Amino acid sequence: MKLLVKRLDPELALPAYARLGDAGLDLIAAEDVTLKPGDRAAIPTGIAIAIPEGYAGFVQPRSGRALSDGLGVANAPGLIDSGYRGEIKVIAINLNHAALIDVHRGEKIAQIVFQKVEAADLEVVDELPESERGDGGFGSTGR
Repeated sequence: MKLLVKRLDPELALPAYARLGDAGLDLIAAEDVTLKPGDRAAIPTGIAIAIPEGYAGFVQPRSGRALSDGLGVANAPGLIDSGYRGEIKVIAINLNHAALIDVHRGEKIAQIVFQKVEAADLEVVDELPESERGDGGFGSTGR
C-alpha cells in the first residue's frame, strides 16, 4: 500500500517500522506534553496522511510505554478514515494513578496500523438468522 505523507514539521522523523515485519508504524510526538494521572491530551505528530479509499488507520498504544509508564490511547484504537487530511493526533491518556508522564518532542508515542475495511450495505429484516451464540454477551461464556 502506498501512503502519501505531508510533513507539517520538517524537523521530525517520519513514522517508521521499528523492525521488518512489524504491523505498526511508530508515531512521533511533535511537542512536549506532561500528563497528570488520568489526564488526556491530543498530541500532534507533525504529519498528515492520505489513506487510500478502502483502508483505515488504527492508532494504538505502544506496548512498552503502556507497560512501563501507563501511557495509553484514550480511544484505542483511534480510527483515521481515508477521507481525513488533517494532522494526525494521538489522544493520549495517563493510566498511571501515581505519577506524571512526560512526553517529549521527537519521542515515539503510539503506533498506527493500516487495514482494509469494507463498507456495509444495510438490509432491514424482521428476524436475524440463528447462531450458536444467540444474544449471549458480557460474560456469557464464563469468566
